Amino acid sequence: MILAIDVGGTKMAAGLVAHDGTVVEARRAATPQDTDAGTLWKTLVDLIEPLSQRAEGVGVGCGGPMRWPEGEVSPLNIPGWRGFPLRARLAACFPDLPVRLHNDAICLAVAEHWKGAGRGVADMLGMVVSTGVGGGLVLNGRLVNGRTGNAGHIGHVVVEPVGGPRCGCGGHGCLEAVARGPALTDWALTQGWTPGAAAPDEPPRGRPGGDTPPAGAAPRHGGDASRPGGGAMGDS
Repeated sequence: MILAIDVGGTKMAAGLVAHDGTVVEARRAATPQDTDAGTLWKTLVDLIEPLSQRAEGVGVGCGGPMRWPEGEVSPLNIPGWRGFPLRARLAACFPDLPVRLHNDAICLAVAEHWKGAGRGVADMLGMVVSTGVGGGLVLNGRLVNGRTGNAGHIGHVVVEPVGGPRCGCGGHGCLEAVARGPALTDWALTQGWTPGAAAPDEPPRGRPGGDTPPAGAAPRHGGDASRPGGGAMGDS
Protein backbone atom coordinates (compact mmCIF):
# COMPACT_ATOMS: atom_id res chain seq x y z
CA MET A 1 0.00 0.00 0.00
CA ILE A 2 1.00 3.60 -0.54
CA LEU A 3 1.21 6.10 2.29
CA ALA A 4 -0.53 9.16 0.86
CA ILE A 5 0.04 12.48 2.64
CA ASP A 6 -1.75 15.79 2.16
CA VAL A 7 -0.23 18.90 3.77
CA GLY A 8 -2.54 21.91 3.78
CA GLY A 9 -2.90 25.19 5.61
CA THR A 10 -5.94 24.01 7.57
CA LYS A 11 -5.28 20.31 8.03
CA MET A 12 -2.79 17.54 7.44
CA ALA A 13 -4.14 14.18 6.30
CA ALA A 14 -2.61 10.77 5.71
CA GLY A 15 -3.93 7.46 4.50
CA LEU A 16 -3.00 4.03 3.28
CA VAL A 17 -4.14 3.56 -0.30
CA ALA A 18 -4.31 0.22 -2.09
CA HIS A 19 -3.00 -0.14 -5.63
CA ASP A 20 -6.54 0.10 -7.03
CA GLY A 21 -7.03 3.48 -5.35
CA THR A 22 -9.07 2.25 -2.39
CA VAL A 23 -8.42 4.20 0.81
CA VAL A 24 -7.89 1.50 3.44
CA GLU A 25 -7.26 3.75 6.44
CA ALA A 26 -7.10 7.51 6.92
CA ARG A 27 -6.15 9.97 9.65
CA ARG A 28 -6.06 13.75 9.91
CA ALA A 29 -4.84 16.50 12.22
CA ALA A 30 -5.25 20.25 12.35
CA THR A 31 -2.29 22.16 10.94
CA PRO A 32 -0.76 24.18 13.80
CA GLN A 33 -1.11 27.90 13.22
CA ASP A 34 1.48 30.61 13.89
CA THR A 35 4.16 28.14 14.92
CA ASP A 36 7.66 27.05 13.96
CA ALA A 37 8.99 24.49 11.50
CA GLY A 38 9.77 21.92 14.18
CA THR A 39 6.24 21.90 15.58
CA LEU A 40 4.76 21.48 12.11
CA TRP A 41 7.12 18.61 11.35
CA LYS A 42 6.33 16.85 14.64
CA THR A 43 2.60 17.14 13.91
CA LEU A 44 3.14 15.42 10.57
CA VAL A 45 5.38 12.70 12.02
CA ASP A 46 2.85 11.93 14.77
CA LEU A 47 0.11 11.74 12.15
CA ILE A 48 1.85 9.26 9.83
CA GLU A 49 3.62 7.11 12.43
CA PRO A 50 0.71 4.67 13.02
CA LEU A 51 0.50 4.03 9.25
CA SER A 52 4.17 3.83 8.41
CA GLN A 53 4.84 0.12 9.00
CA ARG A 54 2.52 -0.97 6.17
CA ALA A 55 3.77 1.50 3.54
CA GLU A 56 5.44 0.34 0.33
CA GLY A 57 5.95 3.89 -0.93
CA VAL A 58 5.19 7.48 0.02
CA GLY A 59 3.34 10.10 -2.02
CA VAL A 60 2.96 13.68 -0.79
CA GLY A 61 0.85 16.61 -1.93
CA CYS A 62 1.75 19.99 -0.42
CA GLY A 63 0.79 23.56 -1.08
CA GLY A 64 3.32 25.70 -2.88
CA PRO A 65 5.46 27.34 -3.89
CA MET A 66 8.17 24.72 -3.73
CA ARG A 67 11.49 23.81 -5.27
CA TRP A 68 10.61 20.90 -7.51
CA PRO A 69 11.61 18.13 -7.86
CA GLU A 70 13.87 18.72 -4.83
CA GLY A 71 10.82 18.96 -2.59
CA GLU A 72 11.75 22.02 -0.54
CA VAL A 73 8.43 23.63 0.35
CA SER A 74 7.38 27.18 1.25
CA PRO A 75 3.56 27.02 1.38
CA LEU A 76 1.97 30.46 1.41
CA ASN A 77 -0.58 29.24 3.95
CA ILE A 78 2.02 27.64 6.25
CA PRO A 79 4.44 30.47 7.07
CA GLY A 80 6.42 28.28 9.50
CA TRP A 81 7.86 26.37 6.54
CA ARG A 82 10.13 28.37 4.27
CA GLY A 83 12.49 26.27 2.17
CA PHE A 84 11.63 23.31 4.40
CA PRO A 85 13.19 20.07 3.02
CA LEU A 86 10.01 18.04 3.29
CA ARG A 87 10.88 15.35 0.74
CA ALA A 88 14.35 14.87 2.22
CA ARG A 89 12.97 14.63 5.76
CA LEU A 90 10.43 12.01 4.71
CA ALA A 91 13.04 10.12 2.71
CA ALA A 92 15.14 9.91 5.87
CA CYS A 93 12.15 8.45 7.72
CA PHE A 94 11.59 5.88 4.95
CA PRO A 95 15.11 5.13 3.67
CA ASP A 96 14.10 1.96 1.83
CA LEU A 97 10.99 3.35 0.13
CA PRO A 98 10.42 5.68 -2.83
CA VAL A 99 9.21 9.13 -1.73
CA ARG A 100 7.53 11.45 -4.24
CA LEU A 101 6.30 14.98 -3.60
CA HIS A 102 4.37 17.42 -5.77
CA ASN A 103 2.07 20.42 -5.56
CA ASP A 104 -1.21 19.36 -3.97
CA ALA A 105 -3.33 20.68 -6.84
CA ILE A 106 -1.30 18.66 -9.33
CA CYS A 107 -1.86 15.58 -7.18
CA LEU A 108 -5.58 16.37 -7.30
CA ALA A 109 -5.45 16.59 -11.09
CA VAL A 110 -3.70 13.22 -11.35
CA ALA A 111 -6.24 11.60 -9.01
CA GLU A 112 -9.22 13.01 -10.90
CA HIS A 113 -7.77 11.83 -14.21
CA TRP A 114 -7.22 8.34 -12.80
CA LYS A 115 -10.34 7.77 -10.70
CA GLY A 116 -12.56 10.84 -10.80
CA ALA A 117 -14.15 13.44 -13.06
CA GLY A 118 -11.33 13.29 -15.61
CA ARG A 119 -11.55 9.58 -16.41
CA GLY A 120 -11.50 8.89 -20.13
CA VAL A 121 -10.54 12.41 -21.26
CA ALA A 122 -7.25 13.33 -22.88
CA ASP A 123 -7.07 16.99 -21.80
CA MET A 124 -8.06 18.20 -18.38
CA LEU A 125 -7.59 21.07 -15.93
CA GLY A 126 -7.98 19.99 -12.31
CA MET A 127 -8.76 22.68 -9.73
CA VAL A 128 -8.63 22.69 -5.96
CA VAL A 129 -10.31 25.36 -3.82
CA SER A 130 -9.41 25.09 -0.15
CA THR A 131 -7.26 27.33 2.06
CA GLY A 132 -5.68 28.25 -1.27
CA VAL A 133 -6.52 27.81 -4.96
CA GLY A 134 -4.45 25.71 -7.32
CA GLY A 135 -4.58 23.64 -10.46
CA GLY A 136 -2.91 20.96 -12.53
CA LEU A 137 -2.91 20.08 -16.22
CA VAL A 138 -3.23 16.79 -18.05
CA LEU A 139 -2.71 17.16 -21.80
CA ASN A 140 -2.88 14.34 -24.31
CA GLY A 141 -3.31 11.94 -21.41
CA ARG A 142 -0.09 12.94 -19.64
CA LEU A 143 0.60 15.14 -16.63
CA VAL A 144 2.29 18.43 -17.52
CA ASN A 145 4.79 19.43 -14.84
CA GLY A 146 6.39 22.50 -16.37
CA ARG A 147 9.98 23.49 -15.74
CA THR A 148 9.35 24.36 -12.09
CA GLY A 149 6.48 21.95 -11.42
CA ASN A 150 3.86 24.72 -11.50
CA ALA A 151 2.16 24.13 -14.85
CA GLY A 152 -1.58 24.71 -14.51
CA HIS A 153 -1.27 26.52 -11.17
CA ILE A 154 -4.05 29.04 -11.81
CA GLY A 155 -4.27 30.37 -8.26
CA HIS A 156 -1.97 33.28 -8.99
CA VAL A 157 -3.50 34.37 -12.26
CA VAL A 158 -4.59 37.98 -11.69
CA VAL A 159 -8.37 38.28 -12.05
CA GLU A 160 -8.89 41.68 -10.35
CA PRO A 161 -5.98 43.86 -11.43
CA VAL A 162 -7.62 47.07 -10.16
CA GLY A 163 -8.51 47.14 -6.47
CA GLY A 164 -8.15 43.42 -5.99
CA PRO A 165 -7.34 42.02 -2.53
CA ARG A 166 -3.74 41.47 -1.55
CA CYS A 167 -2.54 37.89 -1.96
CA GLY A 168 -0.13 35.94 0.20
CA CYS A 169 2.27 35.81 -2.77
CA GLY A 170 2.68 39.59 -2.55
CA GLY A 171 0.52 40.41 -5.55
CA HIS A 172 -2.97 41.90 -5.76
CA GLY A 173 -6.11 40.46 -7.28
CA CYS A 174 -4.93 36.86 -7.67
CA LEU A 175 -7.64 34.23 -8.09
CA GLU A 176 -6.51 32.68 -4.80
CA ALA A 177 -6.96 35.95 -2.92
CA VAL A 178 -10.51 36.29 -4.28
CA ALA A 179 -11.81 32.72 -4.27
CA ARG A 180 -9.99 30.71 -1.58
CA GLY A 181 -12.11 29.28 1.22
CA PRO A 182 -11.38 31.94 3.88
CA ALA A 183 -12.09 34.72 1.33
CA LEU A 184 -15.43 33.13 0.43
CA THR A 185 -16.28 32.91 4.12
CA ASP A 186 -15.36 36.57 4.70
CA TRP A 187 -17.50 37.64 1.75
CA ALA A 188 -20.46 35.56 2.94
CA LEU A 189 -20.23 37.10 6.43
CA THR A 190 -20.32 40.62 4.97
CA GLN A 191 -23.51 39.63 3.12
CA GLY A 192 -25.25 38.56 6.33
CA TRP A 193 -24.52 34.83 6.31
CA THR A 194 -24.59 33.19 9.74
CA PRO A 195 -22.56 29.98 10.10
CA GLY A 196 -24.88 27.02 10.61
CA ALA A 197 -28.01 28.94 9.64
CA ALA A 198 -30.31 27.88 6.82
CA ALA A 199 -29.87 29.79 3.56
CA PRO A 200 -32.33 32.72 3.25
CA ASP A 201 -34.98 32.67 0.53
CA GLU A 202 -33.95 36.09 -0.73
CA PRO A 203 -30.64 36.74 -2.53
CA PRO A 204 -27.74 38.15 -0.47
CA ARG A 205 -27.58 41.88 0.07
CA GLY A 206 -25.79 43.67 -2.74
CA ARG A 207 -26.79 40.95 -5.21
CA PRO A 208 -30.12 42.08 -6.76
CA GLY A 209 -31.75 39.04 -8.29
CA GLY A 210 -28.80 36.91 -7.29
CA ASP A 211 -26.69 38.07 -10.23
CA THR A 212 -22.90 38.31 -10.47
CA PRO A 213 -21.28 39.73 -7.30
CA PRO A 214 -20.02 43.32 -7.39
CA ALA A 215 -16.38 43.99 -8.22
CA GLY A 216 -14.11 42.86 -5.42
CA ALA A 217 -16.51 40.24 -4.09
CA ALA A 218 -15.96 36.54 -4.25
CA PRO A 219 -18.61 34.46 -6.04
CA ARG A 220 -21.39 32.88 -4.05
CA HIS A 221 -20.57 29.42 -2.72
CA GLY A 222 -23.24 26.87 -1.90
CA GLY A 223 -23.37 25.43 1.60
CA ASP A 224 -20.47 25.99 3.94
CA ALA A 225 -18.42 28.75 2.35
CA SER A 226 -15.20 27.49 3.91
CA ARG A 227 -15.58 23.92 2.66
CA PRO A 228 -12.61 22.73 0.59
CA GLY A 229 -13.36 21.24 -2.79
CA GLY A 230 -11.80 19.94 -5.93
CA GLY A 231 -12.91 19.11 -9.42
CA ALA A 232 -11.92 18.78 -13.00
CA MET A 233 -12.88 20.27 -16.33
CA GLY A 234 -12.00 18.39 -19.47
CA ASP A 235 -13.07 17.48 -22.97
CA SER A 236 -16.04 15.18 -23.48
